[in-house]
Amino acid sequence: MNVNLEDNTSANTKRKRTLEVFVDLPNNLDLDTYIANYRGHTKVDRLLFIAKRCPALQIDAFKLALNEIHNNSLDHGKYIIAATKLNEALAAQGRPLYHIDNAWVETTQKRAKSAAERLEVELKNYKNNLIKESIRMGHNELGDHHYNCGSLTNALKCYSRTRDYCTTAKHIIEMCMNVIKVSVELGNYSHVHSYVIKAESTPDIQPVVQAKLKVAAALAHLDSHKYKVAARLFLETGFELSNNYTEVISPNDVAVYGGLCALASFDRAELKSKVIDNTEFKQFLELEPHIRELIHGFYHSKYSLVLDILEKWRNDYLLDIHLHSHLETLYDNIRKKALIQYFSPFLTVDLNKMAQSFGTTVPKLERELAKLITENQIQARIDSHNKILCAKQQDQRSGIFQKSLKMGDEYEKSTNAMLLRMNLLKANLIVAKDTKQNK
Repeated sequence: MNVNLEDNTSANTKRKRTLEVFVDLPNNLDLDTYIANYRGHTKVDRLLFIAKRCPALQIDAFKLALNEIHNNSLDHGKYIIAATKLNEALAAQGRPLYHIDNAWVETTQKRAKSAAERLEVELKNYKNNLIKESIRMGHNELGDHHYNCGSLTNALKCYSRTRDYCTTAKHIIEMCMNVIKVSVELGNYSHVHSYVIKAESTPDIQPVVQAKLKVAAALAHLDSHKYKVAARLFLETGFELSNNYTEVISPNDVAVYGGLCALASFDRAELKSKVIDNTEFKQFLELEPHIRELIHGFYHSKYSLVLDILEKWRNDYLLDIHLHSHLETLYDNIRKKALIQYFSPFLTVDLNKMAQSFGTTVPKLERELAKLITENQIQARIDSHNKILCAKQQDQRSGIFQKSLKMGDEYEKSTNAMLLRMNLLKANLIVAKDTKQNK
């Protein structure tokens, strides 16, 4: 796995400094099966993301992305960029180049331009007629066109403008869902938060819409590294979501994101009550049996199994468009929680056996434990000579003595306060309440 630091730039996203990781061939990813879970823009974006990060799948991913753009999109710009990159990859391997369909590009450009002009004229006429519903639909149609052409910023503007023309709760929900969809793609999660709240405040929300809002909010919190909040929202998502939101996320993703965030942030009791005993979330876990096995393995302290599963799926998750940048943090938190949970029932632990259970060496384990001790997450000390981790035993006698001193100080303060009050009353130094009524 090679690591390079470079700027990821896009016309539709903010410039961010990110760590780009080139991933070896994943152990479990069947590209055709995986990408069949999605539709629309996210299908293309995920394929291009995989092509960018995984040389072994690069050519197949580019071809699938180009096929999707050619058949279901007007985004000729993205088509040309993807085709150019594909030809660079093919040339590097000495293989025949991909034939760029210039006729389709030219035709699509003309279609997109004429459709945009027609929709703008129609919208202008609607505004002249002052019919709110027609104006709202005109903005929506123009927004849909811009979205299909890959102009996300213009699409967001059109969808946002429908806000002033919404007359029913259904219209507000439609407006919010459109803005959320585009904002997720743009990576503008502050917009996602705002419009999720607005949508949730409308009456009579259908269960499937509620499920969509939950996962949208969860993705926003995941982006903000608020893993516990994200986990709760994923776990609260109803299975009504099913395949109804695959333009953003698949039900398999809900299982993976929710499971990993829960393992990284929940304590043992929460894991049992909110994940293992959650009948709704069990339906998502059925789609990803290894996540279910991972959660049960962690709860039953089968740490070797847990670490094996995590390592086996690492490369697959590094190719996930939403999860990749959080994977190392999530894995690190899960490992820390496993170390803490392993030690919690014991007064002393043999570091050799512990290192064996966690698939590491004793020196590396000592460094991990030392970090947890300095962070005050484990109350223990390391006996490096005998290779033993010992729990710090509280001196009960000293604890009782300190508690007694504290009680004595509190008694002294309350007694002095009482004496002061008595002396003030004796000297008649009091503020009397005025009992006279003003007439």
